[in-house]
Amino acid sequence: MKIIILGAGQVGGSLAEHLASEANDITVVDTDGERLRDLGDRLDIRTVQGRGSLPTVLRQAGADDADMLVAVTNSDETNMVACQVAHTLFHTPTKIARVREAAYLTRSELFDNEAIPVDVLISPEQVVTHYIKRLIQHPGALQVIDFAEGKAQLVAVKAYYGGPLVGQQLRQLREHMPNVETRVAAIFRRDRPILPQGDTVIEADDEVFFIAAKANIRAVMSEMRRLDESYKRIVIAGGGQIGERLAEAIESRYQVKIIEMNPARCRHLSDTLDSTVVLQGSASDRDLLMEENIADADLFLALTNDDEANIMSSLLAKRLGAKKVMTIINNPAYVDLIQGGDIDIAISPQLATIGTLLAHVRRGDIVSVHSLRRGAAEAIEAIAHGDEKSSKVIGKAIENIGLPPGTTIGAIIRDEEVIIAHDDTVIAAGDHVILFLVDKKHIRDVEKLFHVGLSFF
Repeated sequence: MKIIILGAGQVGGSLAEHLASEANDITVVDTDGERLRDLGDRLDIRTVQGRGSLPTVLRQAGADDADMLVAVTNSDETNMVACQVAHTLFHTPTKIARVREAAYLTRSELFDNEAIPVDVLISPEQVVTHYIKRLIQHPGALQVIDFAEGKAQLVAVKAYYGGPLVGQQLRQLREHMPNVETRVAAIFRRDRPILPQGDTVIEADDEVFFIAAKANIRAVMSEMRRLDESYKRIVIAGGGQIGERLAEAIESRYQVKIIEMNPARCRHLSDTLDSTVVLQGSASDRDLLMEENIADADLFLALTNDDEANIMSSLLAKRLGAKKVMTIINNPAYVDLIQGGDIDIAISPQLATIGTLLAHVRRGDIVSVHSLRRGAAEAIEAIAHGDEKSSKVIGKAIENIGLPPGTTIGAIIRDEEVIIAHDDTVIAAGDHVILFLVDKKHIRDVEKLFHVGLSFF
């Protein structure tokens, strides 16, 4: 696929990295020559220096025969104009734009072919807010991913000493919970993936990814670790777009406080939010945190744009007694360094956004793509279309499907039912199939499995 990416920042660069390794023809456009040189040295891609919204620059990038434009520069306006130019002058089939400003996003009539022709809108703030909200709903989870509109969920937990299943084989999960259907999809042990088998023994500190119907998630979590109590008191550091959206989404269920430096922003938050307490000051101010009884906080969230400020305020909050700490880290290189110590969960906005973008770039009928463990593996939701003649998966038992190496099927969602996959489970037309890949170079093979043959048409 021929793809033009506008913006060589964290999201554009990460996306180029994901796609270049999958035999796509990638061109990255940016005004920053140094960033482009760095990307060009690392990846097998073309780069073009210039403003991505200009027709001459888009033509130079290959817009005449591009399959897709992904506009993820830091400017909403540049991204929208670039989609307009690509549509009008080059008839680019698929146009994806990152738009951050809520004033644009609330006007859905803006984005169609008669107005601004954007096929897919990506709002990182919205994506990250949903991501954090799911983590708050499942205390103790490291990652929570929805499939088929939330009917099934994939949850990552760290197995702890004393968990009922720790030191036991996976096949004993069924004996522990005879009435709960679940499947362990992947295990990471000392940063290496293990493909789970029935005789795999769970060790303390393993990162275990399991899938189950939404209603059964807490029951399965309790097998791996002592269940954390539900959060009640939450402190948010940073009243920017993500902090405001999150407070708005959770303030009816939790006691929420926001700490924000900017006086004007504090006034805006006070006017906009209903029950959230807004405090002006620095989240790294020890006296302020003590005064606000940080030791009583169940969860401290550092959500500013400054990685260093987030890390320092999180470490301070934990030292002063906050029970759990989650921190947004924009630099992916920091994420693995800090998660699991004093900081319980490090959240990468780039990786959350990349998953949403990848779902629209994949071939075949791929509904969603999610990075597991900061990109070490992927979970994919695909829909089986066609019939037994035109599809490579429909009518076949899972054991008879030629899955690529390192790929497993975890679950199938059929109408409202979540079916945990076994070797003899047969896939039917319309099934949502949840697959796990520990080796991303086989993504193309998975996509081909879900292509429909010509006989279907």
